[in-house]
Amino acid sequence: MMKNKLIRYIIAVVLLGVVVLPTAAQCGGEVLDKAAAAFEEANGISARFAMNMRAEGAGLIESFEGQLQMKGDKFTLFMPDVRIWFDGKTQWAYMVGNEEVNVTEPTGEELQYLNPALLLGSYKKEYKAELKGESSTASGRMAYNVELTPKKKGDITRVTLQIEKKSYLPARIEIDMKNGSRTLIQIDEIKMGINQPDAFFVFNTKDYPDAEVIDLR
Repeated sequence: MMKNKLIRYIIAVVLLGVVVLPTAAQCGGEVLDKAAAAFEEANGISARFAMNMRAEGAGLIESFEGQLQMKGDKFTLFMPDVRIWFDGKTQWAYMVGNEEVNVTEPTGEELQYLNPALLLGSYKKEYKAELKGESSTASGRMAYNVELTPKKKGDITRVTLQIEKKSYLPARIEIDMKNGSRTLIQIDEIKMGINQPDAFFVFNTKDYPDAEVIDLR
């Protein structure tokens, strides 16, 4: 059940780890601006992750792996049930189960989660970051624990981040929701400087000849 809101949510959380975490651990007022500059200079990012969602008292409700690739405001997001391409204007969402492609042009609030610069601006305004100690990652590396608390009440009540001390890259992200559910994202790998051509972020009908394209623009 991968709908647009959940897709944008996953993108936002992964980007939060990639872009904001290295600055939150250092606790400086100007660090988010430096993070935005570092993101722009990365010339493309690739991240592999595993995501688990649990509801209070209900145990595991969903678990899957995915890969996100970004360059500027373009991205691809591949998960078991859905594959997404976004070229900066148009989004293609391919539903694997029924071989259907929904074509849309995200606008307004949706773009806040698709454009890294707008995303950074949102988190600068809406969250407080606090260093909460240190821990070991799943791979045994030492890491900072950073807690983000929303300045205003909303669906998210807390985000807990684990950042590797040596690389300042995210290793683990936990999101606690108002309804008692919790989402855990384990970042398995992040690569910088992945400069994909622009065509990489456009759905290619030749690769999916049996797909039904539904234009919702």
